Amino acid sequence: MKPACELLGRSKASHYRTKNPAPAKENTPRPEPVNKLSEDERAKLLAYLVSDRFIDKAVAQTWAILLDEGIYLGSQSTMHRILREHGMNRDRRDQATHPAKVKPELIAYRPVEVWSWDITKLRGPHRGTYYDLYVILDIFSRYVVGWRVEYREDSKLAEELIATAFGIHGIPDTVHADRGTSMTSKDVSQLLTDLGVTRSHSRPRVSNDNAYSESQFKTLKYAPIFPDNFESLENAREFCQNFFLYYNYEHRHSGIGLHTPASIHFGTATQIRKQRQETLNAAFEANPARFGNRQPEAPKLPKAAWINQPSREALVQSN
Repeated sequence: MKPACELLGRSKASHYRTKNPAPAKENTPRPEPVNKLSEDERAKLLAYLVSDRFIDKAVAQTWAILLDEGIYLGSQSTMHRILREHGMNRDRRDQATHPAKVKPELIAYRPVEVWSWDITKLRGPHRGTYYDLYVILDIFSRYVVGWRVEYREDSKLAEELIATAFGIHGIPDTVHADRGTSMTSKDVSQLLTDLGVTRSHSRPRVSNDNAYSESQFKTLKYAPIFPDNFESLENAREFCQNFFLYYNYEHRHSGIGLHTPASIHFGTATQIRKQRQETLNAAFEANPARFGNRQPEAPKLPKAAWINQPSREALVQSN
């Protein structure tokens, strides 16, 4: 049998167990525990558990309170068992409901329609020292309409920055932000309400709801010239001044047809695209084979920008 099982790759134990199966066990009823509570005792214990005094307390709390009062009706496991038998083993308290946050769906067809803003940390000269950079971005043009660097995050400073940006660039229809303390503060909320600006907020722990600001911060912090830390607040402000001038007026943004944010924001992109197309047309006429005999086309201008692309029904209603 041993060589046969080895040739077949089969265990001898499995062979003999299959050949001589063990007799089926009889389902004998489990004996009733001698220490089982009587029906009256179980009813009394359940009455305590569902009483107004203990209905909102955990089993362990109920057991401890009764024990402190010199009352012992059963163990905690017995209490759980009785509650389970009556379908009451889950939390019996009234539970507060927290409806899901609404998914923001915003769309902009032109500048000064939807703005997004956020705050990020800039490392200071010493460990644990940070400066707060506030940035407001137009999501259609990607133009930074306002920024400031401060020692701390403060709702008053945020309100001043937003009000200044409104005075320079106009008042947008919607301002979007995450749910930070400054973003949801009374100062900022009151300013937007007084001016008739719609407030929009990201869902908790959903960074994609504020993707434009997050992407802009990545562009800032992944720039080759971005330092490991700033020596002072003035140093951080000077760096940001130079960076945002470059970002607005020199950086060709892939999301807006490789134009600068300023070109889209102030409406010069159409003429620039026309000049680009003329240059491509001349190059094509001079050497069509270089382009595979296919007419090159300058990158298209953006038609819309959105935070969580709205559904077709929402787009129809908005139009």
